[in-house]
Amino acid sequence: MSADNARPSCESVLDAFAVESEHGRATLQRYLELYPEYAGELIDLSRELSRAGVNDMEPLSPADQSLIDAAWGQHKAAVSTTTAAPLASLTVDDWRAVASELDVPRQVVTALREKRIALASIPVRFLKQFADATRSSIDQLEAFWSADQLAGARSYKADGKPSIGDQVTFEQALIEAGVPAEKRASLLAEAD
Repeated sequence: MSADNARPSCESVLDAFAVESEHGRATLQRYLELYPEYAGELIDLSRELSRAGVNDMEPLSPADQSLIDAAWGQHKAAVSTTTAAPLASLTVDDWRAVASELDVPRQVVTALREKRIALASIPVRFLKQFADATRSSIDQLEAFWSADQLAGARSYKADGKPSIGDQVTFEQALIEAGVPAEKRASLLAEAD
């Protein structure tokens, strides 16, 4: 099967774009980068959506909500199969923003990115926040951690096969980064 067969159709991409909560410049730019072959259609849809001021404040019917959920699920499945490493597309500025949004030192975010923290030691609440901040899902992060990938996709000349090395617990990473005890307790809590 060729790579083109794995790409979502134009209609699927447009449906996914239409159900985004924000249709601003950042969302449009992200879709244009992911699907440059549909640039004209995405721009047209973006213009149309920005013009249409919906005054209908009624909640969605269960049937409408299920259609949206099904379309969104198809889109997420298509994106997750085309994205082997959900964190690979993030820039240095993106990582700074992630650290700022999560209110943790960049050292902790780097350890997460390089899979030096054991996934099982990360509280689900924090993992959800990390997934949101990196524009991925918990399922994508779990697949990323379990995949036999090299940390950070770095290239080195070595006699042996590179490996991730020993992982530490999330708490240990916070301690090594100098996060105060009360802040650690907040980050390690499973509920707010």
